[in-house]
Amino acid sequence: MPFGTEVLEDGRTRFSLWAPAAETVNLILGEDTIPMPREENGTFSLTTEAGAGARYRFRIDGEQEVPDPASRSQPEEVHGASEVIDPGSFVWQDQHWEGRPWEEVVLYELHVGTFTPEGTFAGFKEKLDYLVELGVTAIELMPLSEFPGRRNWGYDGVLPFAPESAYGTPDDFKDLVQTAHDRASSSSSMSYTTTSAQRATTFRSTPRSSSPTGTTRRGEPRSTLTARAATGCASTSSTTPSTG
Repeated sequence: MPFGTEVLEDGRTRFSLWAPAAETVNLILGEDTIPMPREENGTFSLTTEAGAGARYRFRIDGEQEVPDPASRSQPEEVHGASEVIDPGSFVWQDQHWEGRPWEEVVLYELHVGTFTPEGTFAGFKEKLDYLVELGVTAIELMPLSEFPGRRNWGYDGVLPFAPESAYGTPDDFKDLVQTAHDRASSSSSMSYTTTSAQRATTFRSTPRSSSPTGTTRRGEPRSTLTARAATGCASTSSTTPSTG
């Protein structure tokens, strides 16, 4: 992607922020403040020695400090520092999973924060066998984007690439998806903006195919990623029906 962070093969990280109205952007990396060069299209980019796990913010025009709008992880919630994530570090082992035909779908919608006493991806993973025994073949998770506070319905999530930190880490979410595939379930998440505009992301694969189609962020779940989006949100297409 042309914005956010990208962990390079040599372990360094490229930071990018599209801010065409800004005069200057500084990268706040730990205790360091580093000016970011501006490119012609209004993107500010910088490559540093920082690797996965580094915390960072952007300072706009010497005043406003903000998290990365394309953050993959917000351990300090929506107003805190973002965390550099290397999505390629997660080892997917669900290549055998081929999805379920739509006519076999028995869909179960749930809220990760209330489905188990723990209210986490890990806690939910321990309940997958219960859902399989119940006859469920597809799971629809209520909105997962990072939201203010620790408990929320999720409909006012603000950082669409960062799963809610109260539920766990990005790798915890991937592990949940992979385990659901291992239980012969499909896993999906659906998120909404605060208006009636809808943004839905579904993790599943078309029958007889476990390879991603369309455009996805590097390191996303290896099943098909479908995004049904409002104007201005990136999207890919699918012929499989989506709920919501």
